[in-house]
Amino acid sequence: MNATKELISPTSLSERIGSLDVLRGFAVLGILIMNIQSFSMIGAAYINPAAYGDLTGINKWVWILSHILASEKFMSIFSMLFGAGIILFTERAIAKERKPSALHYRRMFWLLVFGMLHAYLIWYGDILVAYSLCGMLAFVFRKMKPKKLIIFSSLFFIVPVIFCFITGLTIQYWPPESYEQNLQSWFPSAEKINQEIAAMRGGWLDQMDIRVAGSIFMQTFLFFWLTFWRVMSMMLLGMALFKWGVLSAHKSKGFYLKLTFIGLMIGYPVIILGIFENFSAGWKMDYSMFIGTIYNYIGSVAVALGYIGIIMLICKQVKFERVKNIFAAIGKMAFSNYILMSLIAMFIFYGSGLGLFGQVERKFQLLIVIAIWIVIIVISPLWLRRFRFGALEWIWRILTYWKYQPLKLRKAE
Repeated sequence: MNATKELISPTSLSERIGSLDVLRGFAVLGILIMNIQSFSMIGAAYINPAAYGDLTGINKWVWILSHILASEKFMSIFSMLFGAGIILFTERAIAKERKPSALHYRRMFWLLVFGMLHAYLIWYGDILVAYSLCGMLAFVFRKMKPKKLIIFSSLFFIVPVIFCFITGLTIQYWPPESYEQNLQSWFPSAEKINQEIAAMRGGWLDQMDIRVAGSIFMQTFLFFWLTFWRVMSMMLLGMALFKWGVLSAHKSKGFYLKLTFIGLMIGYPVIILGIFENFSAGWKMDYSMFIGTIYNYIGSVAVALGYIGIIMLICKQVKFERVKNIFAAIGKMAFSNYILMSLIAMFIFYGSGLGLFGQVERKFQLLIVIAIWIVIIVISPLWLRRFRFGALEWIWRILTYWKYQPLKLRKAE
């Protein structure tokens, strides 16, 4: 009986790799810096800061700093961790004499379900659907050696760069109707802006037109144009880094110092150059929608690696235990915290709650981010004092292993 329980049980607390949890906690907090813009402003403002809202003074600097420090960086880290998690999940399933493929694909199926519910019922900016679909394919690469993983990661990564570069160079040959359609999405008219604001300040059903249209766009065109290639690339990179021991803090302090220095010294200048070029171009669609995005697309990976270096250096320190424990708790509940942040933001900005959509400037959005961080930082350790998993992690494990898992923490643990 005990042997049977062992075979079907999920990862125990003692089996977790602390550095992965700390890094995951850092990443889940970081993604809110960018996601808050999508929750609080019209969709076009996320990709084109000149499309809506004040972009002068403090607001301009908030956008610049968030773009340099956060845009695509934390999602890159999350994707790398997801790739590492596939290998870890597989190894532990094999150790418990289970078929990893059956468990993995069931796990990805339910993540897809969660993602669809999140996208169509709460927020169209959901990333879980992309993770589930890419995770199904990334599983095929799990046995490859790190160098081969890096090669495939690079091949996936370069595809959107080619798409954007070629499109940007050939935009003058577009049919007029196609150009106008893209221009409307880049710089929407006052009428379209007012329609979106009215919908999002309305009730939950009023928001559905925007949410459904946004979700379909994210899961079709944007997925095949950008998200699939980027997420796959980062997942495979994460697999390679995990196999090399980079994400488990097994490398030397010197290695992580070099990783941090090289990553930030390459990434930040490239991103800053892109900001300068886009402002110089006046955020014109012809340049900024395509070629203008390449700078951050490339630079963000280098910065993400730099951040990983910093977090691994912290994890190797014997001090900062309290801080590490807090971030580890947030990371252990990353799924629940990701959805919780969406629910809080939905309440603050949408008409089904306080209805502040379109009214909060970027400088005040940052204050809301900090307030939500405080909530997450407080409740995550408190929750895990009594329970083994976050609420959604618990449900996901039950659906994956197809067996009830105890939630309440036993004293022995």
